[in-house]
Amino acid sequence: MKPIVKTVKNKILEAWKIADGVARGKAVEGIEYVAEEMDHIFGILVLGSFVGLPSPPMQISLDLMPLMEEELMLMMEKVDTAHEPISDLFSEFDID
Repeated sequence: MKPIVKTVKNKILEAWKIADGVARGKAVEGIEYVAEEMDHIFGILVLGSFVGLPSPPMQISLDLMPLMEEELMLMMEKVDTAHEPISDLFSEFDID
């Protein structure tokens, strides 16, 4: 009788570890998504004057500009592919 209980216990622990790993992976993906969206919001707040949104004083925007290099490149890339949605799809799949 004891080997059956031990086997069942091991199977339950194994299932629990798998479920824990999946939950942790999803939590990390969620945090990464939120962090990326916060970067986008930060970029819009800092560089909003280019599209007519209220923005912080120009001196603060200029001080933050070196930190915004990656975000500015992403915005310019999105503008380039905004007119051609198919090109955006092909750029995601890396099709030559």
